[in-house]
Amino acid sequence: MENDTIVAIATANGIGSIAIIRLSGRDSLSIAQKLSKKTTFKNRYATLTNIYDSEDTLIDESIVIYFQGPHSFTAEDVVEIQCHGGYIVAQSILKAALNAGARLANAGEFSKRAFFNGRIDLSEAEAIAQLIEAKSEDAAKILASQMKGSLKEFIEEVRDDIIHILAYSEVTIDYAEEDLPEDLVEQIKAKLDSLYKLLQKTLQASESRAGLMQGFRVAIVGKPNVGKSSLLNALLNYNRAIVSDIAGTTRDTIEEQVKIGTHLIRIVDTAGIREAEDAIERIGIERSLEAIKQSDIVIALFDGSREADDEDRDILELLKAHASDKEKIIIKNKVDLEQKFELEGLQFDLELNSKDDVSSLITKLQDIMDRNNLSDEIMLISERQISAVKETLQNIEESYEPLEMQELEIFSFHLNEAIKAMASITRPFENDEMLDKMFGSFCLGK
Repeated sequence: MENDTIVAIATANGIGSIAIIRLSGRDSLSIAQKLSKKTTFKNRYATLTNIYDSEDTLIDESIVIYFQGPHSFTAEDVVEIQCHGGYIVAQSILKAALNAGARLANAGEFSKRAFFNGRIDLSEAEAIAQLIEAKSEDAAKILASQMKGSLKEFIEEVRDDIIHILAYSEVTIDYAEEDLPEDLVEQIKAKLDSLYKLLQKTLQASESRAGLMQGFRVAIVGKPNVGKSSLLNALLNYNRAIVSDIAGTTRDTIEEQVKIGTHLIRIVDTAGIREAEDAIERIGIERSLEAIKQSDIVIALFDGSREADDEDRDILELLKAHASDKEKIIIKNKVDLEQKFELEGLQFDLELNSKDDVSSLITKLQDIMDRNNLSDEIMLISERQISAVKETLQNIEESYEPLEMQELEIFSFHLNEAIKAMASITRPFENDEMLDKMFGSFCLGK
């Protein structure tokens, strides 16, 4: 780790009541003393003081808090200056700190120092980064638990279980001539089976609840003029999309965010899906199909006032193609008009008029998202963590054959690889490039 002192604005840009400038490193206290012209700051106490620039011009009256290392977030000396929020004041204090000898922090550098100084492990660092961008209250609860080390404890338990199984194997290798239990291989396999099921369950739960962390993606699909844009406007409670009787009015996907219950969701209004001669409209339809693939929930709209046609049948086939991997809400729309729609094999979840009341749809969406709610299961919160568990599972799978053949050296090799994969979730010291990339995605000042 570099020994220089870093500084950054830790709060979001914009006008607010308070902004925080954070310093970390061996010169943090001396820089705070230069800026304030005060000689002493009591550890972990808030001090009201003036802050000056390098020309002794008053910038602001601020609160300064000094955290003496190692009892700070980074385990280094840390100073936080709380000033009046706005575009100018925080930047002026940041400039004064740079002139006093600090260096502008890189994105995620405070968390990176906390990691290398042993204050947090990598799973806790990722939880901190994702908590800042949490898309639901439930996600925030999961992440807060992981900040306190719940995932770390789970990883350590799994790692210890694999080491325990590995010890069985090593005993068998080292004492092959001794009288060992005849069912030792069966005991090893039983423990391995139990561990495999636990990790598989954790992986499946994490993948199925990905929308909880990233925000659920909801795609509204249907043929032209079934009321998709009207439904989007009703959910948003304002006229975001152009509504007309002309087929193909929506020629591209439109995305907006709205909070439903405790969840922030991203709604995608797609172009009407049909055979289009217009090249631009064809591109919009292709994007609609891609939006469906990327969505967690598909809202399929059918016009109850029109007879079913081939375009409706195409939508039904599209829904069948995603029968197992998407949550779906199938809606008969325009129920205030004379009803003519019939299509064999199609069952509706809701019937409504999207121009009026969509409360039943909001309730349905909330029910689906709440099914992905908190549980007692540990959740993996990043692709990196999911990949590590997949690698562990693959090594466990590949260990079964040499175990059955009693080729225990090869069996032990796979278990050692599994241990490395699990350990990489918390402290992968051997991959500096991966660490740089991961921490570089954090907020500046975090």
